[in-house]
Order: sequence, then structure tokens, then C-alpha cells
Amino acid sequence: MKEYDIIVIGSGCGQIVAYEAAEHHWHTALIDRGPTGGTCLNVGCVPSKMLIASADRVLDIKRSEKLGIKASVEEIDFGFIMERMRKAVARDRDALDSDLRKSKTIDFYPGETRFAGDHTLEYQEETFKAKTIVIASGSRPSIPDISGIERIRYLTNENLLSLKERPGSLVIIGGSYIAAEYGHFFAALGTKVTMLEMGNRLIPSEEPEISDLLYKSLSQRMSIHLNTVAVSIAKDDKGIDILALDSKSKTERHYRAQEILLAAGRTSNADTLALEKTGVKINPRGYIAVNSYMRTNKRGIFAIGDANGIQMFTHVVNSEAGVVEGNILHGSRIKMDFSAAPHAIFTHPQIASVGLSEAAAKSQHKILVGRANYFDTAGGEAIAETDGFAKVVVEKTTGKILGFHIIGPQAPILIQEITNAMALHLTVDDVSSGLHIHPALSELILNTLS
Repeated sequence: MKEYDIIVIGSGCGQIVAYEAAEHHWHTALIDRGPTGGTCLNVGCVPSKMLIASADRVLDIKRSEKLGIKASVEEIDFGFIMERMRKAVARDRDALDSDLRKSKTIDFYPGETRFAGDHTLEYQEETFKAKTIVIASGSRPSIPDISGIERIRYLTNENLLSLKERPGSLVIIGGSYIAAEYGHFFAALGTKVTMLEMGNRLIPSEEPEISDLLYKSLSQRMSIHLNTVAVSIAKDDKGIDILALDSKSKTERHYRAQEILLAAGRTSNADTLALEKTGVKINPRGYIAVNSYMRTNKRGIFAIGDANGIQMFTHVVNSEAGVVEGNILHGSRIKMDFSAAPHAIFTHPQIASVGLSEAAAKSQHKILVGRANYFDTAGGEAIAETDGFAKVVVEKTTGKILGFHIIGPQAPILIQEITNAMALHLTVDDVSSGLHIHPALSELILNTLS
């Protein structure tokens, strides 16, 4: 049996803890099922945003006429777009993999591992033990229970990155982040996209009015069917046939496409670790239960990132890694604070949010709500943005910003000012006191707070 000071499972956000532990001269092991670098680098935010950058440029060109510019897209080289992304991902993944394999301070073990006890892991024919174990095992695409799904080849956010040719038509099952982003990508590049969402609105975690505007905008480029549940799937010579039920009208309808993309959420990889041998608790969603320190119910065992499923965004999970690193290596008592954790959706229009929704805030506080439109700023009018808006939720008695939500151009960048303010516990007056450049889109923030 090999004994370590710390074993980290997963090389996404887990590598942050492993490298830091090694720098502090802890005897460190990192076990990773691959691909090296985790979800974000290989099949998540990095490749998807590289693809979406091309889709955004296509729409910029097509919509330039509203600014007096008549232009057209002559050709879209789908193969080039995909290969550019794959080369960038491979370069970064291979560099990280090489660093880990050559490391003299981290013992790197590529492959699967399983628990054999509270602090004992099995890896191939070996057994490892450590007082501290950090689980960063990630997640994988959820495969919905649809009759016939096991008999067809379907796309997920992972294997679609291997596509060499653009599908002529695509049905997307799901209506949240991944569905909205890839729906935007494929539609912009010329694919006929149909989206089937079982709920009554797109991206239900966002504000209702943001979901409504996203639906309105995307519906101009694709066919979206809400309250629609896929019942069965079959493949024939002409492609894929999806039988779906409208849960409101109780009517059935067939949808056909060349390809089908399953974007119905994520499933925890915790079920691959034999956690039942540790007594580590799993929550009802199948993710590892942790407290504010990212500790499980078992002393010395922590879970970060998609392994705990709290907020599955890279910048958030990297912060969780920092919390664990500080608490383990420095004896700190740092709690993870999610109250000012922002997120963004890189569809078109872009969406960004931080903090509480209006409904959640109203259940806990007396609130005020402010709203401003892009077009009511000089910058917004300059780019002819007629639909986008921002919304703020404020605690009435203190002026504390509880939540902020944006839909429109540069939303992920604009939200940062509010994220910083919330992290520093600033009020509406504090943010408004800073001069905002005129005429820049940042005046949207000022107008929303006014």
C-alpha cells in the first residue's frame, strides 16, 4: 500500500489543490480518469466558446444592415471552425498532461479509481491511502429515459466536438445552458434547429422576463417547442424520428432531423467511485454532499466542482479549490461564499446573472426592483440594441444589491462591476457614486441602479 499526505481525484479544478499541496511539500498523488484538464478544457467552456465566437461573427454580419451596412456571409468553413477548436484544446490538454507526467512532486496516475474504505483507494492493481482526499471527479451528460435511445447514435456536448461536417438539421432535447448555446451555434452556421424543452420556458433558472426574451430572440432562428417531452426515438434511411408529447394539449407530434443532441442536464461521476464503501453522503440529486468548507461528512474527505454539483461553473469551482487548499494547507477556516458568484450564458443574446432572483429575494427580504433598457443609453442606441435590458434586486432598507440580471450584448463583461460590488458588500449608492464613461454600455448599470 502506498501512503500519501493527500490524494486528489480529478485534474480539472483538482489540479489546483494538487499543485499547491506539492509546493508545500505534501506527498501528493493525482488520479484522473481523463481527459487531462477536466470538463472545462476538453468538452465544456473552452471548446464551446471557441465555436460560439464564430457563430457570433456570423450574426454580427447578418445584422449589420440595421447600422447601414449591407454585408453577407459568403462561406462558412465548418471543418476549419471545428479543427481550430480541436487543435487549441489538444495543445492545452497535452501541455498539462506532459507537465503532470514529468512532475517530480506529484505522482500522476491516469485512469479510474474506486474507494476501498474511508481513506483508501484502489487504482488498477495498487492500493493508496491518505489522510486527506479531495474528490473533483466531475460530471457527464445525462441521458434521458427515452424509448429507443439506446439504438441510435446521438450527440452530446462531448462527442459533437468531433463532428467533421455540419448537420443539415438538428433536434435538441433540452432548453437550458447547453441547449441554448449550441442551438445558437448550429443555427448561426446554417443548420435547421428544433429545440424540445419539457418545461414551460427556456433556462428556467433565469428571471422569467429574461427567459421570455431569449425565447423570442432564438425563435427567429430556430423552432422551439415548450412543454414538449420526447417519448420515443427511431432511426431510418431518412434520419432520426422523434415522437414527442405536448404536455399541455396532450397531443403527439413527430419531429425529424439528421442528428439529435441530448442537452438534458448533467449526471455526477460520484457513482463511479464506490462511495458506499466510505459512508460519504450523496444528496438527492446524486452529487456529494458538502458543507460550506467543502467538507463531506467524513473527516479529511472533501468534494469540489461538479462532484458536489452546487454551481457547475469553472470560475466558481476554481474558487472552491482555493477554499479547500487554504483550509487543508494553512489551517484556515474559510467558507465558500456563493452569494456573489456570477454566471453567463453565451447564447445570442448573451445572458449574465449574479446573486438572487427577484422571487428568491422577495421571500427573504423587503426589496426594490430596478430595470433599464440598453436602448435608453447612448451606447445601446449606437449599436441599435432595442431588446436587451438589465434588472437589479435591492434590499429596500439598506440599498444592498441582492441580485443583478442582464440580457444583451457584452452581458458577461457588464456583470463584473456588480459582482465586484457585491463581493465587497457595497450598496447601490456606492456603485452609483463612481463615474461611468459616456457613451459606453456600462451606463446601463448606472441607469438600472437609478
